[in-house]
Amino acid sequence: MRLFAAVLPPAEAVEELARAVDRLRGLPGADRLRWTGHDGWHFTLAFMGEVEDGLLPELTERLERAARRTEPFALRIHGGGHFGGRALWAGAAGETGELRLLAKRSGAAARRAGVPMEEHRRYQAHLTLARSRGGRMDAPGGRTDVAGRTDVDLALYADALDAFDGTPWEVAELVLVRSRLPVSGVPGEQPRYEAVVRCPLGRSRPGESG
Repeated sequence: MRLFAAVLPPAEAVEELARAVDRLRGLPGADRLRWTGHDGWHFTLAFMGEVEDGLLPELTERLERAARRTEPFALRIHGGGHFGGRALWAGAAGETGELRLLAKRSGAAARRAGVPMEEHRRYQAHLTLARSRGGRMDAPGGRTDVAGRTDVDLALYADALDAFDGTPWEVAELVLVRSRLPVSGVPGEQPRYEAVVRCPLGRSRPGESG
């Protein structure tokens, strides 16, 4: 199964961000982007890819341990950015050091459970809002590459998110999520996400380590 560990924003935070994203969708070139569904919004902590079913019990145990070692912390959705011309995202503010620590512990838990993980990269907290899908040279607000395709200028969208500052909430759990990729071939179909395990933060037992 295809898995990742994540922090899921509460419904109130999602609704606030959704209103801001609705305004973004009125900008030039918005129809050329693949917008993510609200029910899939999350801050990825550790992406694991395909995980053998037999690893799930130990993976769950180690993620629960990592969660217990991390106290609940405050977070809010704040601002935005983009990865080149590939993806537009909303950022995070608040106790982001705790978020990075939880991401580090989640990745370590997966590796120790036997999940092959990508080489460690500097953690960038982000919630993906849209992805570029290229297009033709006449797209407004875009740029043309050597193959004659045009990507929407995502900097325009990121700038529009600069002032967004959501209501803080307390992160109280780490969630192991299963991702089911689209299989129907229907244009615009979104992945489906299912919470497999919810791991409460805090309440570490004395002497417990990763």
